[in-house]
Amino acid sequence: MLKKPLALLALAALMAPAYATDYPITPQQRTTAQQVAQAGVPLAELAPDAPDLYTVKRGDTLWDISRLYLRSPWRWPELWGMNLGAVRNPHLIYPGQMLVLEKANGRARLRVGQPVGDGTERLSPRVREQALTDAPLLALPRRLLAPFLTEAVVFDADALADAPVVVAGAEARVLMGRGQAAYVRGNVGDVRQWQIFRTPKPLVDPATGEVLGYEARHVGYADVSRLGGSGSDAEGNPTVIPATVVLGDLREEVNAGDRLAPAISREVGAYAPHAAPADASGQIISVYGDSLHAGVTQIVSINRGSANGVEPGHMLAIWTKGQTRVDPADGAQLVLPDERKGTLFVFRVFDRVAYGLVVQAALDVQPGDRLSAP
Repeated sequence: MLKKPLALLALAALMAPAYATDYPITPQQRTTAQQVAQAGVPLAELAPDAPDLYTVKRGDTLWDISRLYLRSPWRWPELWGMNLGAVRNPHLIYPGQMLVLEKANGRARLRVGQPVGDGTERLSPRVREQALTDAPLLALPRRLLAPFLTEAVVFDADALADAPVVVAGAEARVLMGRGQAAYVRGNVGDVRQWQIFRTPKPLVDPATGEVLGYEARHVGYADVSRLGGSGSDAEGNPTVIPATVVLGDLREEVNAGDRLAPAISREVGAYAPHAAPADASGQIISVYGDSLHAGVTQIVSINRGSANGVEPGHMLAIWTKGQTRVDPADGAQLVLPDERKGTLFVFRVFDRVAYGLVVQAALDVQPGDRLSAP
């Protein structure tokens, strides 16, 4: 078996998602939680219909729970702090746990309890141990994020230049579909599953005009069925034998010229929603796909990444720029204030670019919209 080429290792490392399945608790989150745990939160910060009792169900997410109890769902540290004594890690909330809301002296605290008997007996707020077999809750529904954790990929300018390339289809096909064979030139090494990408497009910073990275358009997946090699023709001239791949799940038909990169994990991180720092800023670069604007549950790219302190789980407010008007009374130039139009959940971060899911939107979200702390 051939060793994986260094170029493929570098490409796989570049594509590795910048999130973790056991997302760390920041010192700021822990400090906030400890402060809140001492006294609870003001009743005014609770959601209007926050329930006194709630049993966590399979399919719930951290966003669901946060929105259920708090007016600002991204303020997850407060919700965690309200039950700090019972839940040591906000990412380890499981189906079957009961949340008990206690209100006293204008403050609220959240405990974890367990119903007794048929549920009609007195409920004690003390912690009871329970064997839970379900996985901990995710931040947002897996169905919303999972595809984009592999499909939304940002490369440096030359990252795909030396990657294996589709050169032809079986039986001289120009367009290739699922289940069909395609021939690939390049060293596929011992990598079995690959992602197929079309020519990347530049992501341009709306503020500076600088190219921050290149968004590769995901086409689909392919599995290697036969390795390539080299040979010679009847006259002794050297020849190249392409590798053969079988096309799997596709977004669209595969063309000659499409590039391959090692497939990355489709795991969804368990990071919790939390507010971005107070000085956070940025702009939306583009809407993922071919749309000119985005609504709730659509993906956008932003001109901030890990180099700017952005991390998975950050919540950002989306603002539309205030329009200018002329006062007909005296001709004065009026600049209307920016208006908040929605909320963004950052779920994947690269060096200078990040992707976010629009979770709230009163108006269409567009490239150029401003971002701030929520």
